[in-house]
Amino acid sequence: MGAWPVLLMTSLMLAGCSVLGKRTADEPHYKVISREGNIEIRQYGEMIVAETVVEGSYGQTSGAAFRRLAGYIFGKNRAKLKIGMTAPVLQESVSEKISMTAPVIQEKKGNAWVMSFVMPEGYTLETLPIPLDPEVKLRPVQGKKVGVIRYSGLHSENNLRNFAEKLTQWLEKRGNRVLSGPRAASYDPPWTIPFLRRNEVHIDIE
Repeated sequence: MGAWPVLLMTSLMLAGCSVLGKRTADEPHYKVISREGNIEIRQYGEMIVAETVVEGSYGQTSGAAFRRLAGYIFGKNRAKLKIGMTAPVLQESVSEKISMTAPVIQEKKGNAWVMSFVMPEGYTLETLPIPLDPEVKLRPVQGKKVGVIRYSGLHSENNLRNFAEKLTQWLEKRGNRVLSGPRAASYDPPWTIPFLRRNEVHIDIE
């Protein structure tokens, strides 16, 4: 299957086949601890992600990273198993290429972005099929507390930076210790009407 069919099929699944923003894709479970306007503090449980690192700018890396991960869930794995799509798609900046199966720095790669698909509930590292693409890695993620700010419009690097700054200021003003850089969380495909899109910025806190 070519890159564009994979991208199209995955985007349709993610959007629930609607340009109006109707979504049917599962989301990882979380508990809302507090909320103020478009900002929430959430507690997420443990999850497993499939992720890949691509060097370059936010815009340059998104397509290549998405196609790799979409290929994996559409059967580019040893079991040739199709895996359900979940939302959101996560993307964050990394300055070093890091092993996805251990917290060990492999080599300096300059600026890069890591994109992640959250695996559906019920899978374990033992039951998930092994990716055929060596650039796709499976990694367990511990439960964590996350500050989240929600917005509509484009999920651009500029919006990521601006909303991350607003979220960081809000968190620090209330005494929350920030533990990570910002992650872009996208819930809709590119053709969704911009003002109906659900985008978020996530920042881990203590």
